Amino acid sequence: MKLSQLTTYLESLAPLAYQEDYDNAGLIVGQPEQEISRALISLDCTEAIVDEAIATNCQVIVSHHPIVFRGLKKFNGKTYVERVVEKAIRNNIAIYAIHTNLDNIMEGVNAKICQTLGIKNCRILAPKHSLLKKLVTYVPQSHADEVRNALFNAGAGNIGNYSETSFNTDGTGTFKGNDNANPYVGEPGKRHQENEVRIETIYPTILESKILMALVLAHPYEEVAYDLYNLSNQSQQVGSGMIGELDYPLDEEAFLYHVKEKMHCHVIRHTTHTGKHVKKVAVCGGAGGFLLKQAIAAGADVFITADYKYHEFFDADGKILIADIGHFESEQFTQQLLYEIITKKFTNFAVRLTEVNTNPVKYFI
Repeated sequence: MKLSQLTTYLESLAPLAYQEDYDNAGLIVGQPEQEISRALISLDCTEAIVDEAIATNCQVIVSHHPIVFRGLKKFNGKTYVERVVEKAIRNNIAIYAIHTNLDNIMEGVNAKICQTLGIKNCRILAPKHSLLKKLVTYVPQSHADEVRNALFNAGAGNIGNYSETSFNTDGTGTFKGNDNANPYVGEPGKRHQENEVRIETIYPTILESKILMALVLAHPYEEVAYDLYNLSNQSQQVGSGMIGELDYPLDEEAFLYHVKEKMHCHVIRHTTHTGKHVKKVAVCGGAGGFLLKQAIAAGADVFITADYKYHEFFDADGKILIADIGHFESEQFTQQLLYEIITKKFTNFAVRLTEVNTNPVKYFI
């Protein structure tokens, strides 16, 4: 199939617009029209991963972490980033990264961590703001259902577990077309009154062009009147981290043993025990220290993440148990997540998990 078929599907689940500002998710190496038949899944894209792709005849590498974060000025092989990109290009291997956009969706990286640890009733820990907009339009009563359905089919009206949401009020619209007008109702040069329905609905900003196209195609008027409003509402389906509950409370030591076993950790760095039982757990794959305040405010007993610095551990202040399990360890099951996502959609497409452990951190025990 075309590489674009794979990337378009992945971006329908984890839109690039959901990535953080510093990130570089998306197609890093390759052409959208490139033919592919095999994909290699990895957490990182290193030289060893490219070598594995060559050896296994994979035309695309789907990794969680982007190999390129900042612009490259030279390609002379002096850094591992340059060597990876150069080798991939020479061997016609595409590289695609799905990073913080996969972190920030409801069924993404943090959901996989929660599933692995048996954490239930999960929700986004820090929902994102300003990802939604409101559309208001005015439709003759005879076409209100048709326009509403078109908007819903294009992705408008979804709020959490509810779909096809809208607010509708009846009113009277007036208009007068000039000599060049071809009005659906009324006559040019004469003011016309029409019984109309004011339809209000919300939509994700990333779907705006699709929503407006659906509106124009379904609306009977020659000139479609509509208003767009920016919303600061939280999006409960998109954001950083996740929080949920265990089926039953565990004491802190027993819970850390549970995490160590399930997450395949060599070591867990943690703060002093608080003396409380663990029931509510917050997680963030990778470096999640920026979410500590949200974890405490949400009443979490434990915050599982990675890349904590020495002085940051003091911020627990006896209110919560911080468990730093390691960056690779916190995100390693992202590979299985991507495997499941791709194979479920493309049943006849060959997908393989890397056999290379890309963790750059080694433990002297």
